[in-house]
Amino acid sequence: MRTAAQPIAPARERPIWLGLLDQPAQVGLAITVLAAVVYWLSNRMFDATRGDFFYLADAFLHGRTWLDVRLGYQDVIDLNGHIYVPFAPFPAIALMPIVAIFGPQIADQWQTGINAALAASTVALAWWFAGRAGVRSLMDRFWLVLLLGFSTQIWWVTTRGGVWHTGQLIATILTLLCLIELWGARRAWLIGLLAGFAFLTRAPLAFAIPFYALLIAADRIWEPRHWPWRDWIWLAIGVLPSLAFFFWYNAARFGDPLESGYGLAILPPWLEPIRAQGLFSTSHLGMNVDYLFLKVPKLVPTFPYFQPDGLGMSIFITSPGLLYASQATWRTSRVWWLGGAALLVLIPTLLYYGGGWLQYGYRYALDSIPFVWAMGVLAAARAEERRASVGLEGTAIGWGWRLLILFGVVVGAGGVYWAYNLH
Repeated sequence: MRTAAQPIAPARERPIWLGLLDQPAQVGLAITVLAAVVYWLSNRMFDATRGDFFYLADAFLHGRTWLDVRLGYQDVIDLNGHIYVPFAPFPAIALMPIVAIFGPQIADQWQTGINAALAASTVALAWWFAGRAGVRSLMDRFWLVLLLGFSTQIWWVTTRGGVWHTGQLIATILTLLCLIELWGARRAWLIGLLAGFAFLTRAPLAFAIPFYALLIAADRIWEPRHWPWRDWIWLAIGVLPSLAFFFWYNAARFGDPLESGYGLAILPPWLEPIRAQGLFSTSHLGMNVDYLFLKVPKLVPTFPYFQPDGLGMSIFITSPGLLYASQATWRTSRVWWLGGAALLVLIPTLLYYGGGWLQYGYRYALDSIPFVWAMGVLAAARAEERRASVGLEGTAIGWGWRLLILFGVVVGAGGVYWAYNLH
């Protein structure tokens, strides 16, 4: 028992910064930090040897469009005594501050940590979007971010790293930022700016821009007299700098504003005949449909008892939880516009010669997945509304859907193993 002479121990104060965050933000922050740790533990021992974007950032800082180092034999362009990167340049622009401070070599050495931070950012943004789109249950938001962060190819591309996968992570971040703004202040110029950056990261995302315009219009699209022409003009103005840079960058490297460099890149011998059929061709459609929807791993008698071939794996195996998007209310135009964006962005990918090798699942689908995932978010928000309207409590995402998400997470964890053992 405390006597009168004994001092009262002061109560432990919460950190000031934590007091600025409400409970959902605190939970989201904790999940983001945990995700970053999982991503870094997954990729920290893998050396992709392809930090091209760090060296391209250094080139930009020194007024060059070519690298002063060759980091690999394939997926590079050797032209007129210079080494060029065929990949879209915005990731290098985004990484310029890090490279400016620490240099390309140090930044390259930190690639695993940087990619883990980028992947964790997708989790944070997914949490943010789910809340902004109306998902109130923290448990529902958890399952949704688990689906995007660990039951899609985000986990695989983070583990493997390299120039190919860093670009995919940054593209996903930019798409999520567009969606957050569309469900927020809806500043058309900012959406256009982010959409342009996404195009400069993954070219197929240019096909999402018309659907951003439709989402800005919302229900006004059915009344031509009320079309938001002013917003659409600002959207176009936001996209314009990236489009201008795209043409300038191509002309500065190859003397042709329409030459991106993908047709000039050095390839492994087995891939050259496929590209000879065309960068984009219906002849590639069967291959890509197989990689995305049909391909299954083979069973093996030793751990982990299945083995992918590195060409692809059905999305119904890697990400079955995305089927939750089918529960969205199709009577609302927003769902149709998200579905249209997912489909239109996917079309050039299905016609592309590359296929995405080496991959676990079909990594090019990451361009479309945020839109499908967002449809699932709207489905959860609507289900919560319906339950609340009849006085029901609890979560909207039932255990059937949770099991599908968990199945995808287990498959994704297998991808960490195969990242180090698949060649």
